[in-house]
Amino acid sequence: MKRGFEIVSKYENKELTVPYRTTNHAAGYDFESAVDMVIPSIWKLNFLKILWAVKHEKKINQESLAKARAVLKPFLIPTGIKAYMQPSEVLIIANRSSNPLKRGLTIPNGIGVIDADYYNNSGNEGEIFVQILNFGIDDITISKGDRIAQGIFMPYLLADQDDGSKAKTRNGGFGSSGK
Repeated sequence: MKRGFEIVSKYENKELTVPYRTTNHAAGYDFESAVDMVIPSIWKLNFLKILWAVKHEKKINQESLAKARAVLKPFLIPTGIKAYMQPSEVLIIANRSSNPLKRGLTIPNGIGVIDADYYNNSGNEGEIFVQILNFGIDDITISKGDRIAQGIFMPYLLADQDDGSKAKTRNGGFGSSGK
């Protein structure tokens, strides 16, 4: 097995579809949402007072900043999917081109990087989540089975100076390599 997709165990009997290409020459495999969920518009969240204060160069207390940060963060859409690949490969999760234009949805970190050692990790079995922000005016309902992102397998290269001395074994799920 070189590379591919599997359904994580907690979604085994939930009738999910593994990612697929929609045209013969598509580079990306479409990922679907594993659940129904609502992604609220950022404009409805409680951070507009902070933006007003920033624009008008007013002092902002730490409590208000903390409240604004708590609501202005991406939502994680579960896919119920994990990906296996060769050690020298990465799965890039990218936004679907229609999401910003048609639905006001964006991936705030630009792309997601799924490393080969994320597969079957101890934290979440390697389930892939898609980070989404809704910068549109209206809340967006994501239904189970809606295509939300695309994944592209790619090889990567190592720098000449990379001796692996700072690399550790992954211990955990989403965001665990940055700890």
